[in-house]
Amino acid sequence: MKIAGYEKLSLQDFPNNMSCIVFTQGCNMKCPFCQNSTLIPTEPEGTIPEEEIFDYLRQRQKILDGVTISGGEPTVQKDLKEFIIKVRQLGLKVKLDTNGTNYNLLKELIDEKLLDYVAMDIKNSIGKYGVTSGVPNISMDNILKSIDLLKQNKVDYEFRTTIINEHHELKDIYEIIKLIGDSKYYLQNFNLSDDVIDRSLTGFTEEKLNLWNEIITNYPSVYIRGREKR
Repeated sequence: MKIAGYEKLSLQDFPNNMSCIVFTQGCNMKCPFCQNSTLIPTEPEGTIPEEEIFDYLRQRQKILDGVTISGGEPTVQKDLKEFIIKVRQLGLKVKLDTNGTNYNLLKELIDEKLLDYVAMDIKNSIGKYGVTSGVPNISMDNILKSIDLLKQNKVDYEFRTTIINEHHELKDIYEIIKLIGDSKYYLQNFNLSDDVIDRSLTGFTEEKLNLWNEIITNYPSVYIRGREKR
């Protein structure tokens, strides 16, 4: 598996678990707001050997609860399943971050009970998906099937959307909520960084975040990240 880097310890990414975050190289989207744009190219300048990751995991078996596999888009990795199996053989849980485009692999991993948590990014309302994902003619078929799959509650999961002034309006969020039903859904504010592709993009002001937070109190399973307590 092409691994671009890893974060040795995270207390926040995998809910209620201490995890190591593994970042895979390569993505089939080119989101203009991506914070990890260096992970988009399929062929990197250099990668980290899997054995380095597993050496670390073996040393921290009694400290870590699990591994978060992020990216990039992990499901473009041909040997993702094999990597997950090796992680689980160490007695560690697995969280997968995904954009939902590889429905067949996601279903296989869930059906075989290889995942403990899935966080699926929903880029925007359907009509805006091409612009926000950076893939103008994107097919929504697998994305919609992945949403329906997660809604079957075979694995713990969340949906999430990075909200950006230039891309998102309340009506987009309402459309997404209709799509995902009462699933757990997080809105996370965009923050500009050096790796962002479109540096003209802006996140919400505190005032706007507070306003949206008041509005979404009507939806008990929808939260703005960092403002979960109401």
